[in-house]
This record gives sequence, C-alpha cells and structure tokens, in this order.
Amino acid sequence: MNSSNERESFSQRLQQALKNAHYSPDSPTRLAREFNIRFDGRPITVHAARKWLVGEAIPTQEKLRMIAQWLGVPAEWLRFGGPEDGAPASDNAASLSRFESADVKLIADLQRLDEHHRQIAREFIRMLVRVNYQK
Repeated sequence: MNSSNERESFSQRLQQALKNAHYSPDSPTRLAREFNIRFDGRPITVHAARKWLVGEAIPTQEKLRMIAQWLGVPAEWLRFGGPEDGAPASDNAASLSRFESADVKLIADLQRLDEHHRQIAREFIRMLVRVNYQK
C-alpha cells in the first residue's frame, strides 16, 4: 500500500473510532482539544488534527497510542487496520478511557490538591454516588 493510501485508510479508521466513541469525525478543533487534554507531550494544532482527519498525515507512534487508548481501540488496528474492525480492546477499558473534557479537567484539579483535601473530595464523590443510587 502506498503512503497516500495508508494515510487515507488511517483517516477512515480514525473517523470510525471517533464515531464509535460518540465524537464528531468532522471537527478538527474538537479532536485537537480532546487530544491535548489527554496528551502529556507537546500539544497538537487544529491544523495537525485536520491533516489526520482528511488523510494527509498519520500521527507519531506515541500520539497514535494515546488516541487508541482514549477511543478504546487497539493501536495496531488504528494504524494498520485488520480484522479487529475497530472493536474496543475491552468494554471496560473503552468506557474508562472515554472521559468528557470536564471530567479530565476535574481529575487534573483533584491531583493538584494535597492528600487531605483529595481524601475529602473522594469521600464526597462516594457519598453523592450512594445518594444517587438510592433514588
């Protein structure tokens, strides 16, 4: 397969994975924002996200692994395709990797707290969950 076909095929798999994870495959701005929230390295631009979506570029291996984890698909499938057909690595792993932006920011805020305040926040969340299940 030539590199143009590889990029186009990657783009199609990325769009499918985004749809399966309930994200728009048509928004490079949202893709860049969601990616940058989760990626520890240098942030990507909207232009780079657009190139991934339209088949002009394939992300580096490190970025590709993060995208696969976020969207709950095997990294090998996302890069090369194959019989997995975009199936989640596991239902549990997929659901754990699909946080909304606000949830990711909340977790980052929680990590900035000292241990005492983190424990208070955890207890408060557990209490809310118990109250919610009693309804």
